Amino acid sequence: MKQFSGTAEHVRQRFAEVRGRVDDAAREAGRAPGEVAILVATKYVAPDDMGTLVEAGITLVGENRAQDLVAKHERFGAAFVFDFIGHLQSRKVRLVLPLVRLIHSVSTTSVVEELQARAQNPVEVLLEVNIGAEESKSGVALDEVERFLDEAASCDKVSFAGLMCMPPLMPDPRQAAPYFARARRLAADLSAHWAGRYTFAQLSMGTSVDYEVAVREGATIVRVGSVLF
Repeated sequence: MKQFSGTAEHVRQRFAEVRGRVDDAAREAGRAPGEVAILVATKYVAPDDMGTLVEAGITLVGENRAQDLVAKHERFGAAFVFDFIGHLQSRKVRLVLPLVRLIHSVSTTSVVEELQARAQNPVEVLLEVNIGAEESKSGVALDEVERFLDEAASCDKVSFAGLMCMPPLMPDPRQAAPYFARARRLAADLSAHWAGRYTFAQLSMGTSVDYEVAVREGATIVRVGSVLF
């Protein structure tokens, strides 16, 4: 694992810079500053270093691996709100579900069925879509989204609250805008089609390299890590 390095003051300052940039991008798009949540991705932050994020005032974090989530939640469960943002296998649902506010990466019916079986109460999740049709990335293909939701609809404890996506890596972050816009339009279409069942109000999109572009195109959650560390 690549090790995190940095002081709490450094992380605090960088987070404040990101917050300002996010708010500026929201204003440019005619949105209220502050309506976009900043999730700190902790894939490369070891459990021993999570305390630095506590000192920096970080509260919302996202984890990629189930085992790392368990280890970090065990030590810092009271300090953070945890989301799960990595690829989720159905056999890991039992570990992840009790520890997180939101799962961003639901993309198989087996995971939906496992969530249905294990959820004590209704659970909101995000549908991961392969917005760039890349073979190397997970997510439901755009032309399979409706079929996927039709199959998932019988699992009444599981509610899709939005989409998560990651566009192809571009040399210029502005080139990601059409992919983010496609996700926004898809979410609007799905909200209309599935009114009364799903909302698709949340858009988890944008990382350290393109989060400002994502906010201008409608992101409600951005996932940043390296820009802080």
